[in-house]
Amino acid sequence: MVFSFDTPLAEAIGGTAAKKLERAFEMHTVGDMLAHYPRRYADPAELTPILDLPVGETVTIVAEVLSSSARPMRNRNGAMTDVIIGDGHGRVSLTFFAKGIKQAEWRRDQLRPGRRGVFSGKVGSFNEVTQFSHPQYELFDDDEDRKSQVEERAHRPIPIYPATSAVESGQFRELVEKVLPALGDVPDPLTESVRSAEGLLDARTALIQVHRPETKSDVAPAVRTLRMHEALVLQTALLQQRAAVRALTATPRAAKAGGLLERFDATLPYTLTPDQQSVGAQVATDLTGEWPMNRLVQGEVGSGKTLVALRAMLQVAESGGQSALIAPTEVLAAQHLRSITKMLGPQLAPELMPTLLTGQMSASERRKAALRVAAGQALIVVGTHALLGEKTTFAELGLVVVDEQHRFGVEQREALRAKGSSPHALVLTATPIPRTVAMTVFGDLDTSVIRTMPAGRAGIESFVAPLAEHPDWFRRVWDRAAEEVAKGRQVFAVCAAIDTTKKSGPAEEDEAALLPSEEGAAGPRWGVVQLDQALATHPTVGPLRRAVLHGRMPSDEKDAVMQAFARGEIDVLIATTVIEVGVDVPNASTMIVLDADRFGVSQLHQLRGRVGRGSVPGLCLLVTEAEEGSLARERVDAVAATLDGFALAEIDLELRGEGDVLGATQSGVRSSLRLLRVVKDSKLIARARELAEIILDEDPTLAGHPGLRDVIARRVSEEDRAALAKN
Repeated sequence: MVFSFDTPLAEAIGGTAAKKLERAFEMHTVGDMLAHYPRRYADPAELTPILDLPVGETVTIVAEVLSSSARPMRNRNGAMTDVIIGDGHGRVSLTFFAKGIKQAEWRRDQLRPGRRGVFSGKVGSFNEVTQFSHPQYELFDDDEDRKSQVEERAHRPIPIYPATSAVESGQFRELVEKVLPALGDVPDPLTESVRSAEGLLDARTALIQVHRPETKSDVAPAVRTLRMHEALVLQTALLQQRAAVRALTATPRAAKAGGLLERFDATLPYTLTPDQQSVGAQVATDLTGEWPMNRLVQGEVGSGKTLVALRAMLQVAESGGQSALIAPTEVLAAQHLRSITKMLGPQLAPELMPTLLTGQMSASERRKAALRVAAGQALIVVGTHALLGEKTTFAELGLVVVDEQHRFGVEQREALRAKGSSPHALVLTATPIPRTVAMTVFGDLDTSVIRTMPAGRAGIESFVAPLAEHPDWFRRVWDRAAEEVAKGRQVFAVCAAIDTTKKSGPAEEDEAALLPSEEGAAGPRWGVVQLDQALATHPTVGPLRRAVLHGRMPSDEKDAVMQAFARGEIDVLIATTVIEVGVDVPNASTMIVLDADRFGVSQLHQLRGRVGRGSVPGLCLLVTEAEEGSLARERVDAVAATLDGFALAEIDLELRGEGDVLGATQSGVRSSLRLLRVVKDSKLIARARELAEIILDEDPTLAGHPGLRDVIARRVSEEDRAALAKN
């Protein structure tokens, strides 16, 4: 039987194995399976003798099972399989955890004494015994000549696949070995002339060499070819989407002499920064174009992106068009409304009637707001997910502004844009995005950057409080906070959880972006509840005016707390990351982040941006118990070392990797990047962009590039194309 990429897995490997892959990896077809590439290769030519195993490093050894046993765990549910392996010179203890005794006994029987194989894992030590905890392994066949197998593996790299407890690397490799020889035609997205010019392999050879390399030197050219395939397919799809948007007709929204925008600019008490002027000019030009604007504006915290967006709203309003700004939280939406109303002033605000629409408003308030929006009286509408509701209609929606786009899914953004007739779209983000990420994730958007900051900012100093080395610094952190309050200033204290005694619900608006603890460590030490209780008895902070703020509080209560903090009625605000974006309190001088290692680099940078926003110097104290030299500590140290958000974005990518760069909350493309790395492969991505532009200029329908057309059809479905259109 010959398999294609579309062959269902049940036909290729049997129903039982297919169900396992579907549950473990959401795989359905042979194409899905073969796109699950090895994450690394064990090189038998570099096998480490057991006596020389370095603690803390991941190694690969060939060894024989000497003993194995299964037993229930003593102090908690589950069972364990204990295995001892040796290579004739030393011994290693292997430990496997299982849900029940039957699973543990199954592994015991599989790893029976006398079996030999390749074992790979991270070296540890317990009671002076060298051990692997839950290693990956491949056993040699019993009925084949072991010597020949060892000799074969002495030359042939062993693929190590991303695995789960249900589907281990060795099992997956066996399934690939079963499918690969029966694979039929492999569509090639590259023409022969491009392959030759770029020094790349054909698609079939690349696929075989990545899954079944004969030598170590086979891997690199195969990986480079497949990375180019990923980059070219993505860039072509993004450019096709850009062309589709430009095929739409938009209502031109030109500013008029003496109109709203000119009147607004005349009232500004300050001069726009050079970047605000240049980006504003780009947006103004886009709004008068023949097709809808589709622009991403990224800029540092406090760089003035909201002002750029407001000027665009005024330009749209001059022709009677409405603008809708959707924000990720109730707190931020309410603050945007206050900020916009204040910037418009008493003359312009009544004409534009800025209106708030959120789900937490009372029924009567929401009904009044919705009527103003539907009637076209409200030319500026600010809200949260409530703007997406079926009952919210616009008289003439001309501009959609999405603030902090990474907090929204594509379906939500599309639901808002669908309320108008090809409205212009402006996406704002204070999370600096490296060029290659912007090209990869937002390649169908025009991109602008605001780097210059408004004059008069006092700046921020950042310090790490490493409690692992200096536990006594914890008290000093709060003494320092009290000193700031004594100067008439205010303090933010941010925790990684609301209450550490309770499990958080899924996708909490202010907890969803937290990083997992490393190496299975416990969760955050500090929650808002616990910190508030602890500070109540602190000698210097206890007497101060404190309040708490988190995403589970009622909307009116959250807004009341933020307004009280803004008025200076609260000295110390203990909060979750609900205050991460947009909260503007110029008198707030200090940001204290507890369990700082539980936050991402960009998130820490955003939090830090809440202080130092006025003439008051900012102070950021990053409190962490992460050990020096750990990855978690590197993230915290990196943030303390620089205020350059774009440099931090690059560091963040290097430290944590791209992850699911194309996840549904980012671009909607279902198939995430498998091999492509947007930092390391920046030149390759740029080259793929050039190739995609050349191909589409010469062949817009891809009639002469059937391989590329087929691969895009398979990897970028109609559902994915719809998602791309929603950016």
